[in-house]
Amino acid sequence: MLTFEKKLAIIESFPELKRKDVSLKRVNFQYEESASDKKNVVYHLHPNGNGFVYAEHLNGYDKDPKGMVNIRDFSEPELKEILEKSIESLAPKSVEELAIVGEMDEERWINADGHTLVLINEDDMWNVYAGLNLDGTFPSYNEAKQYLLEEGFNLER
Repeated sequence: MLTFEKKLAIIESFPELKRKDVSLKRVNFQYEESASDKKNVVYHLHPNGNGFVYAEHLNGYDKDPKGMVNIRDFSEPELKEILEKSIESLAPKSVEELAIVGEMDEERWINADGHTLVLINEDDMWNVYAGLNLDGTFPSYNEAKQYLLEEGFNLER
């Protein structure tokens, strides 16, 4: 288990996060540029090593009903990874994403290398985008999903 000081050092290495000291020597870290009303990325990090990271929109983590993951026993790589993913899940859409997605619902798919593709239903077709580039068009959601899975992508949410 990482010490409180080591966890603090890792978390503070993310310039996007702003430290907020709270009661009982606990510390929160907020992502002020969050596109949602959720700002706490790290919640109640305690000197005993316990703490939580917001992961409501992430797969592969054991979350509580509030979408928080306990990071008490996380290794350094695990902590860095969940922090990166949490920040990304709260980040505002890029100019490219806004140009493509606008106000439409989209699904974000990510691979092991961290590359992201966006799946959107447009005019009764399912389009997959890599940035501004159209990667593929499919007549059904299931066909688009199968393509993404075969290419090594998993649904981010």
